[in-house]
Amino acid sequence: MAAQSRLIKKYPNRRLYDTRTSTYITLADIKALVLAHEEFQVVDAKSGEDLTRAILLQVILEEEAGGAPMFSSELLSQMIRFYGNAMQGMMGTYIADNIRAFTEIQGRLKEQAKGLYGEAAGDSQDLWAQFLKYQGPAMQHMMGAYVEQSQKMFQQMQETMQEQTRKIFPGIYVKPEDKGEKK
Repeated sequence: MAAQSRLIKKYPNRRLYDTRTSTYITLADIKALVLAHEEFQVVDAKSGEDLTRAILLQVILEEEAGGAPMFSSELLSQMIRFYGNAMQGMMGTYIADNIRAFTEIQGRLKEQAKGLYGEAAGDSQDLWAQFLKYQGPAMQHMMGAYVEQSQKMFQQMQETMQEQTRKIFPGIYVKPEDKGEKK
């Protein structure tokens, strides 16, 4: 039987209350739950509104402000430009698929590291650094495959959009390759 999702209530004073442990927790505790792959839901204590996404975004904001950010200003600007755009819904799926692919690659790397360095390899930062240092060509190959897969997914997304456009506007849609032709 699967464990029930952990319920965390957010009170008006912005404090988070873990109903499982009957204690107040912090965003650092939320991060620990995520890292432990623990299922949880954050709800507004008064209205019952689901606030999980908002709290996860706060955790990301703290991580980004805390030292070595993952997202460049240019990337964040590009992401903001997709809001309100017709591609917004598809972009979310595209990013999710790419994160999933990257996670699979990371899992394969962990398995390779365990094969080379033993079971402790997954826990040791020094061993990971050493593994990545000497596995450059393998990393480049895996990342190349990841980028290729990403490009294919984006191309499929574009083709889907073109097909939908042809169906919605059959009389006015012009194929990109036909734009240069004279009739």
